[in-house]
Amino acid sequence: MSEPAGAQARDPLRVHVLIDTLGAGGAEFLLADFAAVAPDVGIDVTVAALKPLSGPVPAAERLRRGGVEPDAVPVTSMVRPRSLRLVRAHLARVRPDLLHTHLGTADFLGGAAARTLQIPCVSTIHADWFGESRADRARAWLAARARRQCADLVIAVSDSSRRAYLAEGLDRPDHVTVVRNGIAERARPGSGAAVREQLGLAAGDLVITAVSALRPEKNFETAIDAVGLLRDRFPNARLVIAGDGPHAEAVRVHAAGRERVILAGHREDVMELLDATDVLVHPSRFDAFPTTLLEAMAASVPIVATAVGGMLEIVEPETSGILVPPPPTARAFADALTPLLEDVALRRRLAAGGRARFEREFGALPWLRRLRATYDGVLNARGAATRRGRRRR
Repeated sequence: MSEPAGAQARDPLRVHVLIDTLGAGGAEFLLADFAAVAPDVGIDVTVAALKPLSGPVPAAERLRRGGVEPDAVPVTSMVRPRSLRLVRAHLARVRPDLLHTHLGTADFLGGAAARTLQIPCVSTIHADWFGESRADRARAWLAARARRQCADLVIAVSDSSRRAYLAEGLDRPDHVTVVRNGIAERARPGSGAAVREQLGLAAGDLVITAVSALRPEKNFETAIDAVGLLRDRFPNARLVIAGDGPHAEAVRVHAAGRERVILAGHREDVMELLDATDVLVHPSRFDAFPTTLLEAMAASVPIVATAVGGMLEIVEPETSGILVPPPPTARAFADALTPLLEDVALRRRLAAGGRARFEREFGALPWLRRLRATYDGVLNARGAATRRGRRRR
């Protein structure tokens, strides 16, 4: 797909991304891919986070390696007037053509500040679940109200996310669109041998890998228990869990004493790890659009995942992976893993199907083209509204 005639001659569209944090999360890590490919569709990207950038900040490091130096606008509260003043001053200084916000607090503060400065704004929602506690629900409601009143458009990362958002009554249908994410990661064939050696895995081991920020909904305890159920039938099966996060200690406790489970912590070499992997397992109870599934498909690794949320929009059953009906249980995942561990030809067929689907739909350039078209639509609508206002005056 070529760019429209004259596209290369246009001045770049200056897009400023404002996000809550640049820690180790899917939305945060995607920014490096976004920034890397944005110039190919005529977008000039700058990035700022609402948390300090001191200490280990994994997504910030990825951006820097790609040549983007993120800024920090540290705020202490979503609702304090001083926070809004800081964000507004920052946006007034940057003055982008368009603001793109992510992850709640940035949607609330960035949207409000952009509205006062008359900067076009879009917000992305990365979830299809909006909290159980009163505090979480209140925060979700505040962020949604800001999106509804201040953002020109809300972007959901999946049909599942859009449906859940609208079902909560958080916005009107014509204000929420879907742009599925893509990634710029490339396969690293041949790199997995060194990773296996580093992790103490034998060449003949069947490696099942789970990769994600460690949060309760990822449900990696089920993956641990599933591999335990398979120990007699597949004595060479090993589970590698890669990630860190607020649920890390609970996962560590659950894995204690399980010699078949390797807790690898946060990894920057995910594609190399996937090259060492026979099957990716993702037993989430809910998930809007997990990037790790796209990475597995890019690396030609078959997937076993729960049939919920955005995973239904990524995995084609029996073509790129196996979907396990919810609720995810250890027995159900053990049963789904069994045919893949038994049959290398089946693993290869599903791996090839996943790779083909990735190339068709989930590469970074098609994703950025979809985003650029969305941005252009917002700006064109703004221009039309301004012209109508001038005629009325």
